[in-house]
Amino acid sequence: MFWTSWFLAVLAVVLAWPVPILLSRAQWPARSPFTAMLLWQAIALAGGLSMIGAMLVYGLEPVGDNLLAGLEALAGMVFNNAPTTELGFWHIFALSAAALLTAHLVFTLLLTYYKIQRQRRRHRELLALLASPSADGPRTMVINVDSPVAYCLPGGARSVTVLSDGLMAALEPAELRAVLNHENAHLDQRHHLLLWAFAAWRQALPWLPTTRLAQEAVSSLIEMLADDVALKTASKATLIKAIAIVASGSPGAPDARMAFGGPELSDVEPGQPGATGGSDSARTTASRVSRLLSPQPPLPEPVRAAVVAACLLLLAVPTALLIVPGLLG
Repeated sequence: MFWTSWFLAVLAVVLAWPVPILLSRAQWPARSPFTAMLLWQAIALAGGLSMIGAMLVYGLEPVGDNLLAGLEALAGMVFNNAPTTELGFWHIFALSAAALLTAHLVFTLLLTYYKIQRQRRRHRELLALLASPSADGPRTMVINVDSPVAYCLPGGARSVTVLSDGLMAALEPAELRAVLNHENAHLDQRHHLLLWAFAAWRQALPWLPTTRLAQEAVSSLIEMLADDVALKTASKATLIKAIAIVASGSPGAPDARMAFGGPELSDVEPGQPGATGGSDSARTTASRVSRLLSPQPPLPEPVRAAVVAACLLLLAVPTALLIVPGLLG
């Protein structure tokens, strides 16, 4: 398993540094945001699997010819109170590091979920006091704010879209429908789950370029996906005007939301770009408007199929190396 551990380590480094940097600079994701979203998820999952797998495989090398056999042998040593003389210092260190990193990732994921749920619960309590139902639908609430504000608050059956009085006064009916369709797309496509996962990943490993670049890219891509839904019933000019009007206002509501101008998760990342509609929201808005003003054709079907195949390969390679004995020696 020696070469397997080194291959996984190299793969983890490649997926943590050059690959996300190159993908973040590419122009094609705006042409097929769903395909690009799949690729970012595959990079994140494969990178984490390779990082932890490299340490596990190296640590278990003396006692097994693959991950499953090594874990079984290690469990036998622990439960039978057998000596671990076969494992040297660096093997035990690698196993400990893998266990700590796994625990850290899982704990951060759960902690992030708890923070988001707590913030959303407080937000709903405020809406119950300050907002009133809208005539635009049962999942729409109106708050008395002069600034143009629109965002959605996920929560399953309790999900709502929140609009401000200022926004409703500034938008024409067609523009308002475009905003509502955009926000409903966020809820229907469960974009908040992606934001949760990538926010937790960034919190767990803030020193990795992948985590920052991935979160920023995913935040932008989900806005493009929601725009595509809005464009089914609205013209580009209508949607651009709605985006411009909302972008002219300042955030006037609590956080833990997904706003029309960009995702909001400031309870998870206070002060980070995109948390309060700052610089990252401005970049996202600029990307959306540019995409609408200068539309490009979607990626050809063979290219999209190739990207999906690359996603599957990214996940299959480290998985196969971990469970199939003797692939690399």
